[in-house]
Amino acid sequence: MRTSPLVALGAAAVLALGLTACAPATAEDAPAGGNPASDSAFPVTIEHVYGETTITEKPERVATVAWANHEVPLALGIVPVGMSKATWGDDDEDGVLPWVEDKLEELGAETPVLFDETDGIDYEAVADTNPDVILASYSGLTREEYDTLSKIAPVVAYPEIAWGTSVDDMIALNSKALGLEEEGEALIADLHAQADAALEAHPELKDKKLLFSYIDPSDLSQVGYYTAIDTRPGYLHDIGLPFPAAVEENADSTEFYLSVSAEEADTFSDVDVFVTYGDESIVPLLQADPLLSKIPAIAEGRIAVLGDATPLAASANPSPLSIPWGLDDYFAVLAKPLAG
Repeated sequence: MRTSPLVALGAAAVLALGLTACAPATAEDAPAGGNPASDSAFPVTIEHVYGETTITEKPERVATVAWANHEVPLALGIVPVGMSKATWGDDDEDGVLPWVEDKLEELGAETPVLFDETDGIDYEAVADTNPDVILASYSGLTREEYDTLSKIAPVVAYPEIAWGTSVDDMIALNSKALGLEEEGEALIADLHAQADAALEAHPELKDKKLLFSYIDPSDLSQVGYYTAIDTRPGYLHDIGLPFPAAVEENADSTEFYLSVSAEEADTFSDVDVFVTYGDESIVPLLQADPLLSKIPAIAEGRIAVLGDATPLAASANPSPLSIPWGLDDYFAVLAKPLAG
C-alpha cells in the first residue's frame, strides 16, 4: 500500500493548488459532523518522521490519505471531506468498508470524496477538497509526497517507520491534530476494553503464539510473515498475545514483511496458529507439502484462514472502527483451530 508520487504534477502546479485550497469554505461546503474541539486547543504541534507540523487553528475540513486514517475523525464524530478509497476488502465495491459505511450512516453523512490511490496519491483530488489538515499518521508517505501534500495543507505524517504506526499511536496523533487529544485517549481506552472482553470470550487464545503469514498457494517454497511493526501481529501483541520466535527475533526490523525458505521450516516450530489469507483449500495443500508439513501447527491443522479480500480479512489490519465491528468474529476465526 505504499504510495508513489504523481509525476504529472510539478511543484509549481501543486503550489497553485495549495493556494486555491486556502480559499475560505462556504457554509454549504462544510462537512456534516463538524469538529467539536475547542478553539483554545490550538495551536497544536505534531512531531513526525519529517519534522514538526503545527496546526494553528481548529480544522473544520479534514482530509485523510492512506489506510484507515479517516476512521479517527469519524470515531470522534467528524466527517472528513475526503479519504482514501478502499480497494481491498470492500464487499460491495463502493470504495467504503462496511464499518465506515455504518459510521457514516450513524452520523447522517454522505460518503466523502474518495481518493483513488491505486497509482499513488491524487494530489489534485486532495486539493479540490480544500482541507485544513491532512491526516496520514498511519502511512508510508515518502518525503516527496509529504512535501507535495504540505503545499495543500498541514500534514500529519507517521512518527518513525513507514506503515509501522500502532493503532493507539494513529489515534493519538490524529486526534491531537484535531484538538481532541483527551477524546482520543478515551477512544483508545474503550478499544482496549473491547479487546479484553473479546479475549475473555475466546480463552483458547490466551498465551498463544500466532504467526500472521502470507503463503502463495502456487509457490510453497517461501513462507512470508508480518513483523512486529505491522499492525496485524503488533495489535495482537499489544493486547497481550506473545510473538512467535521468528517475529521476536526480528523485532528491530524496519520491514513490515519478511520471508523464509520452506527449507527452514523449523523457524516456525513454536507457532501455535498460522494465520493466513485464502480459503479452506489451503489447509490440505500445506499439509501435503513435504517441507511445510514439518511445522507442527501445519501438520496438526492449526491454521486460521481469512477469506481473501473479504471485510473480515481487512479488519485483521485493525483500525478504530473495524475493532468494534468485527473483533469478536475475527477472534473466533483465530480460536477455531485451537478448539479441538
